[in-house]
Amino acid sequence: MSSARRTPQFPVSTIGLIAVAVVLLLIGFKGELRAGTNERIVTNPYTGLAIDGYDPVAYFVDKEARLGMPDREFNYGGAVWRFRNEGNQAAFVAHPDIYAPWFGGYDPVGVARGVNLPGNPQFFAIVGERLCLFYSEAARRKFLADPRKILRAADQRWPETRATLAQ
Repeated sequence: MSSARRTPQFPVSTIGLIAVAVVLLLIGFKGELRAGTNERIVTNPYTGLAIDGYDPVAYFVDKEARLGMPDREFNYGGAVWRFRNEGNQAAFVAHPDIYAPWFGGYDPVGVARGVNLPGNPQFFAIVGERLCLFYSEAARRKFLADPRKILRAADQRWPETRATLAQ
């Protein structure tokens, strides 16, 4: 076969780049960048979403765990936070220190023992106008039996347990 009729050969790296571009186009990539994982706030390591995409303000307003919307995101503290509506997002942006979960979303019962257990967005309580997330329903019940005692112990242990988490 003469060189004039030979089909061009692309390097493997070029084919790989083309394949990635096609996949991104097919899934609707919009050029969004996710926040990196910050262990000081409980985030999903694959998406960078804080509290698995639940709206932190909805716990206060709706008194239940409600997922935020992908088109309502805000980067704060190295994590992506989602919100159900513009009002919830505005409230969080104005006062993230109030609406973000206590202890970065770690279970206060675990923190009181010196252990960083990620809270589950389904197990929560509003205490002292702050959101607490718990590892399990059993941890939530234990906390609610004596919240002052556990919060006092957690507040004392948090600086040392927080120091073990990556920024």
